[in-house]
Amino acid sequence: MRLVQVTIPAGKRETVLGVLDEEGIDYVVTDETSGREYTAVAYFPLPTNAVEPILEELREVGLDREAYTVVVSAETVVSDKFDDLTERFAEKEEGEDRIARQELEARAQDLAASLPTYIVMTIVSAVIATAGLLLDSPATVVGSMVIAPLIGPAMSAAVGSVIGDSELFRRGVLLQIVGVVLSVISATAFAILVSVANLVPPGIDPLELSEVSERLSPNFLSLAVAIGAGVAGGVSLMTGISAALVGVMIAVALIPPAATVGIGIAFGEPALALGSSVLVAVNVLSINLAALVVLWYAGYRPENFFQRDQVRSATLKRVVVLVVAIALLSVFLGGVTYDTYQMATVENEIQSSIDDVLAEERYAGYERVSVEMRTTTDYLLLQRPSEVIVTVGVPPDAPRAGLAADIDSRLVADHDLEVAIQVRYVEIERP
Repeated sequence: MRLVQVTIPAGKRETVLGVLDEEGIDYVVTDETSGREYTAVAYFPLPTNAVEPILEELREVGLDREAYTVVVSAETVVSDKFDDLTERFAEKEEGEDRIARQELEARAQDLAASLPTYIVMTIVSAVIATAGLLLDSPATVVGSMVIAPLIGPAMSAAVGSVIGDSELFRRGVLLQIVGVVLSVISATAFAILVSVANLVPPGIDPLELSEVSERLSPNFLSLAVAIGAGVAGGVSLMTGISAALVGVMIAVALIPPAATVGIGIAFGEPALALGSSVLVAVNVLSINLAALVVLWYAGYRPENFFQRDQVRSATLKRVVVLVVAIALLSVFLGGVTYDTYQMATVENEIQSSIDDVLAEERYAGYERVSVEMRTTTDYLLLQRPSEVIVTVGVPPDAPRAGLAADIDSRLVADHDLEVAIQVRYVEIERP
């Protein structure tokens, strides 16, 4: 619920109070004695979703658009009229907790931090994320997301678009570009520093770190994460609930991938840098698209009626641009998804053939311990197996010749796969 305070222009007192009476709203009026063109100040409680329509109605009867208006959160209102008003607007308005357009704009402006603060927090979060990735520490990576200030710019751009505030929209877009570029630069510089200063083991391969490798080949599930973050951001903003946790979710989609781009550049891994760059771009676009669609669907429009057609056209164009860009980048995601599926299928086929060979009578007592498959990759995609390392448990006195050749023959016969086979034996002794 909200407590609204408005200044009433001279000559409009009876009209404004008449609207409040007609709507069944409890109010208190005090005289305005500052000597300006206002004659009184009205205070009245409203359900959250009633603020925007009531203010619109007051504007229509002459309440100055530049009049001093304050909307604050109220903890408790004890009034029969207020209860009736809550029930009536719960039936009329979609979304009981939907905040007013004016409050939405104010929240978006508050979320977009000042530039110096935004720059410092972005650099710090990118550096911490890079350290977490190189340490292969999920906890550290999560910590970097908590302090990342990225929810503000994304939500500001979406709000500015739907309400026709071009300055807010441009600020949101600019801060997002600055944030992503700054994150990559900071991560690159930090990764080079720790490498030159020998703060990481010499010859470290970032692709062997699980926190890094999982961002090498993004697939369609990454797109779902970004869209979900954008939807959650839009919903949290328009319902007035805390955006802190949603901000972490948005940072999940942006900070670690941006830091991974920096690591790929610093360690000379173009595949890592390119794959993560695609992930960052898709996530940024998807978050903006989801937030924009959610806020537009929720019914937020410019206050000026004559501006609405222009804003609708501009918003539609932005949605089309975002959808086309995401669709183009999704070709890469689709390729990675299909490639991953193909490799999983090949791995299952290889394991099945190995099990068939070990099931033969001459290998009685043998058992598969593990299968490791090494691959080669062309153009970041098109993975193919190059070597299979089979670890087999055998009794101490078992013969150990011919298994690699049998596995190789079976793979060629069953699946037309020609790969290097390496067999490692582990003695297993049982009582």
